[in-house]
Amino acid sequence: MFDTVLVANRGEIAVRVIRTLRALGVRSVAVFSDADADARHVREADTAVRIGPAPASESYLSVERLLEAAARTGAQAVHPGYGFLAENAAFARACAEAGLVFIGPSAEAISLMGDKIRAKETVKAAGVPVVPGSSGSGLTDAELIAAAREIGVPVLLKPSAGGGGKGMRLVRDAGVLADEIAAARREARASFGDDTLLVERWVDRPRHIEIQVLADGHGNVVHLGERECSLQRRHQKIIEEAPSVLLDEATRAAMGEAAVQAARSCGYRGAGTVEFIVPGGDPSSYYFMEMNTRLQVEHPVTELVTGLDLVEWQLRVAAGERLPYGQDDITLTGHAVEARICAEDPARGFLPSGGTVLALHEPQGDGVRTDSGLTEGTEVGSLYDPMLSKVIAYGPDRPTALRRLRAALAETVTLGVQTNAGFLRRLLAHPAVVAGDLDTGLVEREADGLVPDGVPEEVYEAAAAVRLAGLAPAGEGWRDPFSVPSGWRLGGTPKPVSFSLRVLDPVEYTPRGTHTVTADRVSVTLDGVRHTFHRAADWIGRDGDAWHVRDHDPVAASLTGSAHAGADSLTAPMPGTVTVVKVAVGDEVAAGQSLLVVEAMKMEHVISAPHAGTVSELDVTPGTTVAMDQVLAVITPVEEETA
Repeated sequence: MFDTVLVANRGEIAVRVIRTLRALGVRSVAVFSDADADARHVREADTAVRIGPAPASESYLSVERLLEAAARTGAQAVHPGYGFLAENAAFARACAEAGLVFIGPSAEAISLMGDKIRAKETVKAAGVPVVPGSSGSGLTDAELIAAAREIGVPVLLKPSAGGGGKGMRLVRDAGVLADEIAAARREARASFGDDTLLVERWVDRPRHIEIQVLADGHGNVVHLGERECSLQRRHQKIIEEAPSVLLDEATRAAMGEAAVQAARSCGYRGAGTVEFIVPGGDPSSYYFMEMNTRLQVEHPVTELVTGLDLVEWQLRVAAGERLPYGQDDITLTGHAVEARICAEDPARGFLPSGGTVLALHEPQGDGVRTDSGLTEGTEVGSLYDPMLSKVIAYGPDRPTALRRLRAALAETVTLGVQTNAGFLRRLLAHPAVVAGDLDTGLVEREADGLVPDGVPEEVYEAAAAVRLAGLAPAGEGWRDPFSVPSGWRLGGTPKPVSFSLRVLDPVEYTPRGTHTVTADRVSVTLDGVRHTFHRAADWIGRDGDAWHVRDHDPVAASLTGSAHAGADSLTAPMPGTVTVVKVAVGDEVAAGQSLLVVEAMKMEHVISAPHAGTVSELDVTPGTTVAMDQVLAVITPVEEETA
């Protein structure tokens, strides 16, 4: 076993790897950018090295700085985690050239399976069924359009070099293929530095099943069962479970063997995942999609049902050990389900969010595990991936695991940053999810019904209670009646105290219930029902949901922003960076025309014209960093021009 391992990553996966290193008695080295100087993974490692400024391109993606950090700390091996350089063949090769063990497959295997086009050809030759699609690499836009028309819409555009849903586009209308290809190339280039695309047939109502494989350097390969990852949004997995309710033992064995053959076809070593698309009505008709040559985000569910620590076996295999078990020794016991907690706001269309973690509670124990990179005080910005943590529940059967996970999500508190925890809790209670009737489009179809309609009154009541408590004078004895927030007036009827508050829209609210306020809780009783919230500063939360209840000053609001603020203004829907500007001041635009692109947390958001008119104000250029709700441009309507 190694003495010292450098973890070339950040956040929850870095904390996760460090935990196993500590258990094995291996010294851990963390790396950090300026944005992560006080991050949890830095605190928990045995030592840590600054590798550059906040942008990932100058820190976590810098091979030179990572290798320098390894040399300075005497590391013998590098664990890449997932994301960043985890599937970068050049990084794996550079580690080997520097005398470091890369804890993962060979550079050749990464390169082969990282190119989705070559990967499909390789596994197809090994007898693994693949999704029908385009052939050849480096296709032009015209060739992609031709291939898509030949396959027939709907089709899926996919970056050849990446994964994680980045740059993927489902196209149902052949008329928009050119625009979708351009957008997919842009995202792929930003995420992976390579805009090569392929096109595949889209399987309607598919299920996403993946097989975990583990291979040593001595020719032994086993699979550790499957994970169901069909609950996705924008092609990003949000709920994963093991095993899948879809597969019977015969199909599980066949898919497992196909995954083993895929791993053998590229000489794989270490932990990897072979992903399949499966028609929900015919699970025996499965197709290879891709192989992820790294540890997966969802690996904990496999650990819980197999009893194996996958990070430990990554380390042992990298150190040259043989797998001490064969396929017949692998058994799946019980059921595990994982939920990914992301910094995003369901009430604003799941746009990325940010802020400072003011209050934090993450459940552990009694069949519940939380893998997290958070601490109170963590700054969540727009530079990195929005996933903050994972909550995983285990039980003897699927209903128990689902029930425990819903309870754990209700217990989860992350105030100061909007997350999707409450949304995930409601998703896990959806009848189709409970029944196991899943497909990759379910979340998108049902999302609107899983987001609360407006802000519950008790939220405003709780916020008002906190403000009332702040107004009340402290101490015992006589109190000046004018200092008590009761609405008391000399010689007149008391006037109810009211507050101008805002969550989404401004509300003038007069509290009417009874309240109890402590340092971190607020309880209110309305119409005989008691509601209890966690609180921190202007944030309150319960059952995984959180609300940022701000004081609203209508005078100040009217004085801020553009002189034309209102329906004519285009504002930033999230904190991020403007990557594309397609217009200039004076340009005439049509209603719905794409004008700007804002990127945050590896997600693009297109800003379109609210109506036809002229660009009368443009306050940004490519590369401009913007805050949420910042005015980007103003479109003067046609009606105003002709009036």
